[in-house]
Amino acid sequence: MQERLAGKRWIHCHKYSLPGPPTGEYRAVYFSSDRRTGDIRLTQLNRSNERENASMKTPESAVSPVGAFFRRLLQQRFALSSLMVCMLFLGIAVYGEAYSIYCNMHRIEPIYNREHPEIRNMPPSREHWLGTDYLGRDVLCRAFFATRTAVKVGLVASLISAVVGVGLGLAAGYYGGIMDDIAVWVYSTFASMPTLLFILAFSLLVSKGFLFAPLDAVFQSMASALNTEPGMMAVYLGIGLTGWVALCKVVRAETMRLREMQYVTAAKSLGVSNFRIMMRHILPNLMHLVIIYFTMRFAFAIMTEVIVSYLGMGVQFEPSWGVMISSGQGQLWRGIWWEVGAATGFMFILVLALNLLGDALRDALDPRLKM
Repeated sequence: MQERLAGKRWIHCHKYSLPGPPTGEYRAVYFSSDRRTGDIRLTQLNRSNERENASMKTPESAVSPVGAFFRRLLQQRFALSSLMVCMLFLGIAVYGEAYSIYCNMHRIEPIYNREHPEIRNMPPSREHWLGTDYLGRDVLCRAFFATRTAVKVGLVASLISAVVGVGLGLAAGYYGGIMDDIAVWVYSTFASMPTLLFILAFSLLVSKGFLFAPLDAVFQSMASALNTEPGMMAVYLGIGLTGWVALCKVVRAETMRLREMQYVTAAKSLGVSNFRIMMRHILPNLMHLVIIYFTMRFAFAIMTEVIVSYLGMGVQFEPSWGVMISSGQGQLWRGIWWEVGAATGFMFILVLALNLLGDALRDALDPRLKM
């Protein structure tokens, strides 16, 4: 090979490896010949020096799995911005939930429900940035606190879907046989049901008092524990119980593949229980699928809640983007657009951020797409 020295003269370098001491070290010897004078220059480089230089670098394998995951996640174009938007909405939801609990404990009317008829349907101004609605309530305030309803629906419904889908898919894929037949029959039945109609019918039964007394008491206690309305509890369960089918299919197929791996066979031969094998050896290898599905289902649950509330079957006494769109659509012909625009804008930003974050998580967690 050729190098260019400080004196701007070309030299020819030849590398030879000479045997080193018994410790396994070797010496790399470079012979350099000057083209003008013919002088020969000799340089030695020990293997230990090369290791010292290499140790100053941090290879990908030396990084922890969590650190490598975040490094791959942040390499995505919109991952950081979408994650920050999702965290912002989550913080707003937590604040709204704490404020609602405080108002219920002290029997204070929340600020988003206070009516001011003298300033109703006011356009955006310095005092009310997004105007007021037909009752004089601040639109920005209601859109802000409606984030609590959307995030709570997304969390609860996605958790229900994840628990049912992972549990049934894991058992069906691992045990097979009659368990697999039952799981296939159950998710085929649920997949054939019209999701939106099931949610609307379930919400109607609960919110209109058509349930028999013991079951109605159960829904009342569950709604009280979650600081929500009984009708919204039905929406949580309706979305959660109809959204686990896709995850169950994926988990079942992946479990069938993982149960034939050598480390699972070795654990069985050592007498490890089936439950421990599923929890310690199979489920951790499925978590990337669960996380990705949870993010995608979160966005779908928010949009479904907006549709249900828009149709009048969801939340009744709390702010919701669906309720705002429903009450504001009748004012559009009069040029009063800010209530519908605020609800639509908040929902669009959150759902877009969740979809972008889901794509970034898929690219960061899928082992076939690791860079």
